[in-house]
Amino acid sequence: MGPLRAHGTGDIHFMELAPENWMNAGGRYGAALREFSSRLPFVCHGLSLSLGGPSPLDEPFLHRLRKFLDEHGIRCYSEHLSYCTDEGHLYDLMPIPFTGEAIRYVAGRIRRVQDILERRIAIENVSYYAAPGAELSEIEFITAVLEEAQCDLLLDVNNIYVNSINHGYDPLGFLQALPGQRIAYGHIAGHYREAEDLLVDTHGAEVVIDVWGILEEAYKAFGVFPTLLERDFNLPPISELMAEVRHITQLQTKWQAHHKTMQNDRHHRKQA
Repeated sequence: MGPLRAHGTGDIHFMELAPENWMNAGGRYGAALREFSSRLPFVCHGLSLSLGGPSPLDEPFLHRLRKFLDEHGIRCYSEHLSYCTDEGHLYDLMPIPFTGEAIRYVAGRIRRVQDILERRIAIENVSYYAAPGAELSEIEFITAVLEEAQCDLLLDVNNIYVNSINHGYDPLGFLQALPGQRIAYGHIAGHYREAEDLLVDTHGAEVVIDVWGILEEAYKAFGVFPTLLERDFNLPPISELMAEVRHITQLQTKWQAHHKTMQNDRHHRKQA
């Protein structure tokens, strides 16, 4: 946090943390978290809940998490639409089979999480590299889970692009089929190009122009929503990170103005 403290947070509107890394933090790390959470809105993005996993939900963890969310005034809690446990942690995000049975199973677990946390959560559309046992398309699966669980969506724009290349579908068609009214906030990140038809979601590179384009289409289709820049390693100088953050803000300003103009035009036409 040293470089961020030195640079200042003027360009940043909110921050995200993984609660598993911070729930038990004390000393200077706990103090640093309180310093930033007292000045900026925070959201939490979980790593270990394993919504689609065969192991029982870790309900003691959820009760501790609720206290942490309340203590720091966390605005939103999100998790991955995937699983990462099977009698122990797998240390990776595994794809949930796109089936009707999985929809009912995952949605039930999400509803239980929401009951314990006493708040709606958001689930993230994840990158995946195989679709074992699929009976439905990815978009059919995601929209059905959102509807049955009555939860929100964390829209990961980079994952749409990565999956569209790896699985050969139209990213804009996928985007437009999402229920935009459920978007709580968004993620944008970089990835690694293994081959022309294989991208790996890494959060370790700058955002590419095609991903920026999908973000613009999302703002155009759904309106502007809070958007977080993810960068987990290969960290560049903070000035470069802030340039990407400012680009998000510039796109948001552009599309806020666009939607306001469209709204005014509709109002004038209605009056006429």
